[in-house]
Amino acid sequence: MGTMLQAIVTVLLLLMLLLIIIFLFFLFKPWRFFFSSRFRSSIKSELERPLCADEDDANVSPFNQSNELPRDYDLEGACYPSEAHFRSPRTHGQGLVHKQRLQPFSASPNMPQGDTLVVDVISDPSSEDVDVAQTLKLPTAHLAQIQKHDPPNFQNERVQDFLQRDISDQRSCLTLEVISGPSQGLRCSVQSTNPSRLPLTLGRVSPSDLLMKDSEVSGKHALIKWNLDTMKWELVDMGSLNGTLLNSKPINHPDAGSRNWGDSMNLANGDIITLGTTSKVMVHITSQTQHHIPFGVGMASDPMALRRGGKKLPMEDVCYYQWPLPGLDQFGLFGICDGHGGDGAAKSASKLFPEIIASILLDSLKRERVLSLCDASDILRDAFSQTEAHMNHYYEGCTATVLLVWTDGNENFFAQCANVGDSACIMSVNGKQIKMTEDHKITNYSERLRIEETGEPLKDGETRLYGINLARMLGDKFLKQQDCRFSSEPYISQVVHIDQASKAFAILASDGLWDVVSVKKAIQLVFQMKERNSERESTAEKTASLLLNEAKTLRTKDNTSVIFLDFDTFNRFSCKVES
Repeated sequence: MGTMLQAIVTVLLLLMLLLIIIFLFFLFKPWRFFFSSRFRSSIKSELERPLCADEDDANVSPFNQSNELPRDYDLEGACYPSEAHFRSPRTHGQGLVHKQRLQPFSASPNMPQGDTLVVDVISDPSSEDVDVAQTLKLPTAHLAQIQKHDPPNFQNERVQDFLQRDISDQRSCLTLEVISGPSQGLRCSVQSTNPSRLPLTLGRVSPSDLLMKDSEVSGKHALIKWNLDTMKWELVDMGSLNGTLLNSKPINHPDAGSRNWGDSMNLANGDIITLGTTSKVMVHITSQTQHHIPFGVGMASDPMALRRGGKKLPMEDVCYYQWPLPGLDQFGLFGICDGHGGDGAAKSASKLFPEIIASILLDSLKRERVLSLCDASDILRDAFSQTEAHMNHYYEGCTATVLLVWTDGNENFFAQCANVGDSACIMSVNGKQIKMTEDHKITNYSERLRIEETGEPLKDGETRLYGINLARMLGDKFLKQQDCRFSSEPYISQVVHIDQASKAFAILASDGLWDVVSVKKAIQLVFQMKERNSERESTAEKTASLLLNEAKTLRTKDNTSVIFLDFDTFNRFSCKVES
């Protein structure tokens, strides 16, 4: 019995030892050392094979017979010659070299047409999981050839200019106008070059872009998108309950109860979209063939960091302009917002003003009134009221100065300004200085009179309310709830008439400029720049930079932004309506 038990224990020990040996065998994989050289050589031969055909094979490979790029290929990123990353599938090879051919375009005016830019995409060989096309580098010889004809910083600017020019030449403005139903009179506009607002949604619940107060309209009824391939606006039914008609023809899914989306349908100017049975929407599409601003415009800004004893200043200024306004070929808007407590309010206001003013002017009666009376006071006052109502900023605020410019079609321009805060605008017409804004600092005499009329006058020597030196601004809802002396009511200037014979210009700037540069000095600098430059086309940008540099020289302590309009420079522009 004892001998048998000893034999069983011995067998079990041997089995356990065998299992341990097998486990260690698979753990350390000793066969790798016998086949590694052959394995590596085969992998190396496969990896060194190019992933696209060489020049000699260009006529053989069907891939190279087409210049089309994949839909998800990042042209801008691929053309950028410094280290840039873009999305790609992952591979487990090391030292992988991938060449992707780009659609030919001339990188330099001096380069021969038809040259193909080849980008060598080299992954990091030290990485276990390597991104194909992780790092982009131009071939050294090709880079030297291009740099020979272009300045050192051409790589980013030239490609971005190429892309931006191609996109902006195809710019299209879409305006929707509700012509019947409970929401009659409602309007909404968007540009094809503003992807942040696309697609445009139509529905009964927020956050629809065109919010319809019609019980027959679904919460999310339809959407309109911009097709970059066809350069057309497309309408899609989003599975609405009561259907969508385009020019009286249904475009929703045949199975009405399935809530499936319908097919995309191209839109044209003058189309009628029917949501449900009563709400009808008119489509207005305008395409700008040459969207040159008909006068010179220059813009410059600087946070003026490190001007407060080494303290870095955040940039809270936002300057913007838009010519023409969406769907309005005769009108353009130029503005500056100077934020406090952050840049949120300034960014919101700069986005809202062009949209709201355009929506107001799309009303033909209001637009014709402005053109006939040559006065946009009511438009500007309404725009400030609506902008303030849309802004939901309780602890941030901003100044706002907007200059509305329009033309009567006979080479006559009209300019009118509205503002709250201390960002100012001045004009000079035939040597006459015109103040277009009013300073709303608490120390300003006219503002103290306005505050006194509220029944709560300021105390002697009081220069701030709740730590703010302004009494009028947009936003700051919390302060306005606490003290009725704060206001968002704008000052509105008189209309300035500019004909083709006028020698006129305008300067819009935040207080960073006006704190250190007087109006007289600013006008003097403009005239000096005009005397030194015979090429009018470049004067506007140079003048804006000159004014900004003057503020730097005088060590301004605030963010500074400048917009300069030179009405001495007239460019011709044309817009057409798509049929």
